Amino acid sequence: MKIFSVFLLLFLHATAWAQFRVEVSGVGLTQIPVALVAFRGEDTAVQKISAVVQADLERSGQFRGVDASGVSLDDASRPDFSSWRQKNADALLAGSISRLADGRFDVRMHLWDVVRGQDLGSQSFGVVQADLRLAAHQIADYVYEKLTGDKGVFSTRISYVTKKGSNFNLWVADADGENPQTALSSSEPIISPAWSPNGKQLAYVSFEARKPTIYVHDVASGKRRLVANFKGSNSAPAWSPDGRTLALTLSRDGGSQLNLLDLSAAGSEPRRLAQSASIDTEPAFTADGKTIYFVSDRGGSPQIYRVSASGGTPERVTFGGNYNISPALSPDGRWLAYISRVSGAFKLHVMELASGVATAITDTIADERPSFSPNGRMLIYATQQQGKEALMTSTLDGKIKARLVGQTGDIREPDWGPFQK
Repeated sequence: MKIFSVFLLLFLHATAWAQFRVEVSGVGLTQIPVALVAFRGEDTAVQKISAVVQADLERSGQFRGVDASGVSLDDASRPDFSSWRQKNADALLAGSISRLADGRFDVRMHLWDVVRGQDLGSQSFGVVQADLRLAAHQIADYVYEKLTGDKGVFSTRISYVTKKGSNFNLWVADADGENPQTALSSSEPIISPAWSPNGKQLAYVSFEARKPTIYVHDVASGKRRLVANFKGSNSAPAWSPDGRTLALTLSRDGGSQLNLLDLSAAGSEPRRLAQSASIDTEPAFTADGKTIYFVSDRGGSPQIYRVSASGGTPERVTFGGNYNISPALSPDGRWLAYISRVSGAFKLHVMELASGVATAITDTIADERPSFSPNGRMLIYATQQQGKEALMTSTLDGKIKARLVGQTGDIREPDWGPFQK
């Protein structure tokens, strides 16, 4: 069966969307102990800021909580560092939330290094009620960066697709799955959403023309434009890092072949990337835009290859197993995530590209479509657990996983958006 058809068949039995809850499992090998004191005044707000921050930090796998129950402390307080050292805390976060005269909320936070007794800085936000969760995610980003040196990804967004009855929906949500907004609703399938590098647009495949065509959708305005409606199938869009080019799979010349389409000029003709009689699909650019990874059956079974973005002879990358699909590259170029069929089970693997060593990081059997967080420290993917489809995040070693569970429905096709610009 053609690779593209397999992906579509796997997708079409998805059902309805429902609100998420986060379930974190596993224990990381090294985690920073952080005491997070309940924010003063947060019980009067619709969002408990400290709980959102705590969930973000735990989901990253980089932190573990230190009991701070019963403690009264806020952003203006001077903590007793010795008492927190006795609790084995390395860092301490406290804050406050209050209602302003104009109806907005004043959210404040302060972070301390308990070991050194140092002030690590503070933040304040004046936000409307609808942005309280965003403020919490930004606080978590601040804590993450101060304590790890890497940028946090909690205020970024994800996209995914659901099906309810005969209706398909493309959703945009916070990185924890909350605050979902419908970007598109259709009676025909929607697959392969892909964020643009600036986080303002989504490319996706729609079947509303009774065949696969590719649209680019402006998330803020809802406006979209048809960019690929060539003869045959138009599928698997992937953005170049500069946002000017889409790599895509077209069948207009027979078979399924990789092409590059210039988005900066209307009516541009696609440029075929490689000449072969095989099925080439699922392109993914490296962060420097110089190389494209893709799936091909040119060796007799689906495997992952790479080729220069300017063309040339493809090089095979995966050799373990006879079915490897859905490549995703980490932003630093160190890791390749993909799905491998092992004894009939589809499992998420992570390969260190320098060594070629690949490891299965899940114990589920129906994993699909991995996507790296923009800091490269986590992955999002779809899978099945206990007979229900679910959205998952995982650290690269598989030690910490978070399940974002639909209460009555299922989700598909996740993609993790870039840092907000």
